[in-house]
Amino acid sequence: MNALSPEELALGPNAWLVDEMRARWTDSPTSVSESWHAYFSTGNGSPTGPVRAVSPTVTIPSAPAAGHGSNGTGVATKVPAPDATPVPAPVSTTAVAPPAVVVARPVSPPPAVPAGGVAEPLRGVAAKIVMNMEASLHVPTATSVRDIPAKLLEVERNIVNRYLARTRGGKVSFTHLIAFAITRALDAVPAMRNTYTTDLSGNPQIVRNPHVGLGIAVDVKKADGSRSLVVPCIKNADTLSFSEFYDAYESLIAKARTNKLGVDDFQGVTVSITNPGGLGTRHSVPRLMPGQAAIIGLGTIDFPAAFMAADPAKLAEIGVSKVITLTSTYDHRIIQGAESGSYLDRIQRLLLGEDSFYDVVFESLGVPYEPARWNRDNNAVSSDRNVAEKAAAIQEIINAYRSRGHLIADLDPLDAKAPTMPAELDPITFDMSIWDLDRLFYTGKIGSADEHTLGSLLGILRDAYCRTVGVEYMHIMDPVQKRWIQSRVEGVNTTLDVATQKQILSRLNAAEAFEKFLHKRFTGQKRFGLEGAESAMVILDAILDSAAATDIREVVIGMPHRGRLNTLVNVVGKDVATLFREFEDMPTGSVQGSGDVKYHLGATGTYTGLSGRAVGVTLSPNPSHL
Repeated sequence: MNALSPEELALGPNAWLVDEMRARWTDSPTSVSESWHAYFSTGNGSPTGPVRAVSPTVTIPSAPAAGHGSNGTGVATKVPAPDATPVPAPVSTTAVAPPAVVVARPVSPPPAVPAGGVAEPLRGVAAKIVMNMEASLHVPTATSVRDIPAKLLEVERNIVNRYLARTRGGKVSFTHLIAFAITRALDAVPAMRNTYTTDLSGNPQIVRNPHVGLGIAVDVKKADGSRSLVVPCIKNADTLSFSEFYDAYESLIAKARTNKLGVDDFQGVTVSITNPGGLGTRHSVPRLMPGQAAIIGLGTIDFPAAFMAADPAKLAEIGVSKVITLTSTYDHRIIQGAESGSYLDRIQRLLLGEDSFYDVVFESLGVPYEPARWNRDNNAVSSDRNVAEKAAAIQEIINAYRSRGHLIADLDPLDAKAPTMPAELDPITFDMSIWDLDRLFYTGKIGSADEHTLGSLLGILRDAYCRTVGVEYMHIMDPVQKRWIQSRVEGVNTTLDVATQKQILSRLNAAEAFEKFLHKRFTGQKRFGLEGAESAMVILDAILDSAAATDIREVVIGMPHRGRLNTLVNVVGKDVATLFREFEDMPTGSVQGSGDVKYHLGATGTYTGLSGRAVGVTLSPNPSHL
């Protein structure tokens, strides 16, 4: 086989793509992206492209090597071949690429083909993958393994995704959060950034990379049904905020799925992640390609095997967490085992919330709440006193959210203040923690049930009192009235259908457009605008629609000056031409010729609701300034 060129080595585990993309480019130059077209047009990635020769070696494999993300390992012995003379490469003004790797044929005879078996030569991409894997044998690796509790990771992800589902949409995966922690942990263990190379004479060198090129292993299904692994690179990943990191990650995944990755997307990988956990694998020991410092493997997130058949309620009762196994396979020539172990320890500390890791994530995404906190479980299972204390704590939490839940409601459109958690709303104040979230408690009638887990209960209470509307009513003395309000805000589905959402948007647009027109057309005239209170039109719309649906014949509205013109036009249906004439030429007989008499006038019209039913609407005159 031919040697891997420095240009191919720069692509790391993606080098197999060169032959495939070159074949497409040869058949039709326009079938590949501009970056691939420029790459091949300059002679890179082709048999005639620049290849740097090094001393040939003979490799004696002791075990077959597996690919990126597999469980295979391999140990090789290199023996210099006789009379080997290095051929120096031309001097380059760019960083020196790792030396080309010459893959020698094994000295032992190949195994015989069994009877009935057929030996087929590997060509093209398959042959290039073989070269990659044999080249990886020249990188001496070691692997560190660490199990990390995933309880807090699950809780924080759930908080973020519930917020995103209510607002802008999208979803944050475990891989997003773990990959961000992997990137941030490199700051504490900078040795994990380093990569190995040699100078022109073959002398070993260490490259201290200023930034991190994070490779994301993506399994791609091709048109012929076969599958392949590509590893695009998030460049300068250590400089990105979480939202920027998330966008870069998702962009690469989308390009990989649609086969739009360019050659630049594959270059610059120093550390990569692979996710065998997506297939249920606990952990893997991948192979490093030349030019890589480390591969971090993300295992499955699950309960330890001994607990997989246990009752979930019992697991929650005794506080058993799911775990994720992380592996760090690193280049042992430049990274030591203690450094790899310290690196995994740093990742664990971040995923347990140290150094405000989740606070940074929440702030970057605009989540207006404090993250949950890691703490030890407090649950003496056999203690009757403990059970009674937690039952009392549940009732205190319910009362606190009903009385003071508005303190953490999302009511600040300017995000002027950082979100804080008042002690009276923090479950930790009541000796409850993340370990209680999956435990079942008697709550009294809330929503459709009288028993809830703490996680479900907090979800109901926060949806009722802590979102974009604050509710205060516990000062009411009549318990019947309080229960009436509770039954209409706690556990009630507030999701609006598409038709209703469009109706609301239409009302808001009409209200805002009217105010902007008045401000532009009648600049300087006295106006009592609706700016900042456009939702009043939505509320009136809902009331009138309900009235029409219940066969009410007429609705009479009384209101002050502020927003009156908007109501006249967009609710009562007053002719806008008539209203504008009142601005330009006040009618005779007005009280002392006052310029704001138009705000005193009333009107009568007809409102038609979403149901198609009509109701008469009268806006009463308002001559008083009192």
